[in-house]
Amino acid sequence: MTATTTRRLSIEAARRRLAEDFRCHSLDTPELDARVLVGHALGIDHAALASQARRALTHDEAQTIAALAARRLAREPVARILGRKEFWGLSLRLNADTLVPRPETETVVEAVLSELDAGGRRRHALRIADLGTGSGALLIALLAELPHAYGIGTDISLAALTCARDNAAALGVAARAGFVACDYAAALRRPFDLIVANPPYVVGGEIATLDPEVRDFDPRRALDGGPDGLNGYRAIATDAARLLAADGLLAVELGAGQIEPVGALFAARGLAHPLPRYDLSGVPRALVLRALP
Repeated sequence: MTATTTRRLSIEAARRRLAEDFRCHSLDTPELDARVLVGHALGIDHAALASQARRALTHDEAQTIAALAARRLAREPVARILGRKEFWGLSLRLNADTLVPRPETETVVEAVLSELDAGGRRRHALRIADLGTGSGALLIALLAELPHAYGIGTDISLAALTCARDNAAALGVAARAGFVACDYAAALRRPFDLIVANPPYVVGGEIATLDPEVRDFDPRRALDGGPDGLNGYRAIATDAARLLAADGLLAVELGAGQIEPVGALFAARGLAHPLPRYDLSGVPRALVLRALP
């Protein structure tokens, strides 16, 4: 789609044409992508898209839509184009050093809250560590749900930590969040009641087979789990025992097919787990672990 082809179209017609272009290029959610990008280009929400559907596009508006369409057709994810992604009902800013938060990762938040509720601990003054925090998605979601908790997010990327810090400020939890530049838990010392992580878990040799939206736009360090996909879990397991409080919990996201090897890694460090939590696709996605008695 070009500015010339959209200039005299109505907003509705432009949206429909964009969706058709996306469909012809086999994008997964053509209608949704078109609606979001047209709304973003025009600076209007879903309701305004409907109420202004018959209004003709201006030349500048057509150019803006065409530029965004070209980026999406190059397989840049919509979240990258917008510069933000919703996670756990929170709008998180992104940058080139942060992974786009996935809906599956919300399974970790659900699993943690379920465990805390079962123990009556949701309103306790918990100490949280989010290892490899990226945009801060896990840490900020948990702080939003746990009003008396304090958390530290770590990341090896200073740019990612800046993004996470900005998100914490924008979402009102900055007073209860701190950020440390280090690899996983290398710089942490005090015990934590809760440790969470979404480590890179893609087998290094399989990254080339991922969808272009992931392979070409997510930072490789946030994807590459090494030759077997388990390097991140090994690093976390090394420090987990010394960092977990006596009644602490450790929750990690899993890749498909990783429950047995990841469970074995942590069991060797004295951590046991109940049944895993499954995502909406039926994949074991979150593992919550405790220290063995």
